[in-house]
Amino acid sequence: MKPDLYLSRWALGCAVLTLAACSPKPAPTEPVRAVRTVTVGAQGQGAGHAYAAEIKARTETLLGFRVPGKLESRSVSNGDAVRAGQMLARLDPTDLQLGQQAARAAQVAAQTNVEQLEADLKRYRSLYEQGFIGAAELERRDAAVKGARAQLDQAKAQAAAQSNQAAYAGLVASAAGVVTAVLAEPGQVLAVGTPVVRLAQDGPRDAVFSVPEDRVAAIRMLLGKPQALTLTLWGQAGTVPATVREVAAAADPVTRTFQIKANLGSAAVRLGQTGTVRLPGAGRTDAFRLPMTAVWESKGQSQVWVFDRAAGAVRQQAVVVAGADRSWVLVAHGLKAGDEVVSAGTHVLTPGQKVRPYAEPASAASAAAH
Repeated sequence: MKPDLYLSRWALGCAVLTLAACSPKPAPTEPVRAVRTVTVGAQGQGAGHAYAAEIKARTETLLGFRVPGKLESRSVSNGDAVRAGQMLARLDPTDLQLGQQAARAAQVAAQTNVEQLEADLKRYRSLYEQGFIGAAELERRDAAVKGARAQLDQAKAQAAAQSNQAAYAGLVASAAGVVTAVLAEPGQVLAVGTPVVRLAQDGPRDAVFSVPEDRVAAIRMLLGKPQALTLTLWGQAGTVPATVREVAAAADPVTRTFQIKANLGSAAVRLGQTGTVRLPGAGRTDAFRLPMTAVWESKGQSQVWVFDRAAGAVRQQAVVVAGADRSWVLVAHGLKAGDEVVSAGTHVLTPGQKVRPYAEPASAASAAAH
């Protein structure tokens, strides 16, 4: 073979290899992602009108001192049960005791002055009867006694007030109940009325929950009607009847929901318990309960991914959320019974993306065996 022909063939081969190396690689095929789904309306997910509620005391009071001072000690903690009149906390009483002593000393001085002027008046009255002094002098002495008695009354009132002030150094429970919050610690200097503890008084309990604006009118119609609602406590079987007692006049500025208080009567419930309040006979069929992980937000609108089995892909669906129930959200509009909604991994999906339902390892192995 001629050298020129050999070099030409070698150059042509290098050119082909170079062009092959520079050509674009085909885009990798995106794998079909496995997703967990939940069927709308399955396994009792229909919600009707259901709202998350918390058990609270009918009367809850912030307790503070009626005088300023330095908090010396606190004898209760969060969750402690207390009785009426029990000592809860105490201020440093030194200054208050000194004020009480000063007031008592002023009272003693005023009492001594009255006794002296009354004795003088008695002697001057005798001198007047004997004609040694005139009527004007006797009247002056009588006026002095009346002024001294008025000063004595003032000193007694001040002594009583200072005695009360000294007693206010101790904070006592106004009623029997449970301490639900501690708001001050020993060593802290407190102004008059600064809350020290929050006390939930024994007595009636309420189920407190919030409803959206479109349900306020319906709840208001149940106001005062006995056992118009039912409460299901978390982790307990059975229901507790409840009566709507109070409907908020204005919406919460943050959540834009209205707070409702329902009387539970003499039901055996504990403070802080949670549950679900339901309106019996609520006929809505377009409200469903979904896991919180299934709902996401786009441009201020709640969204879910609906799985289309025929197409093997997901589509974006806008929904209206009516509230929350523990780890669930209540979807009022946008879904129908039987829809399959993606319940996990919603943040990595795109409209029209191909997916497949996730199968548990045990279920997959069983399917393969058959």
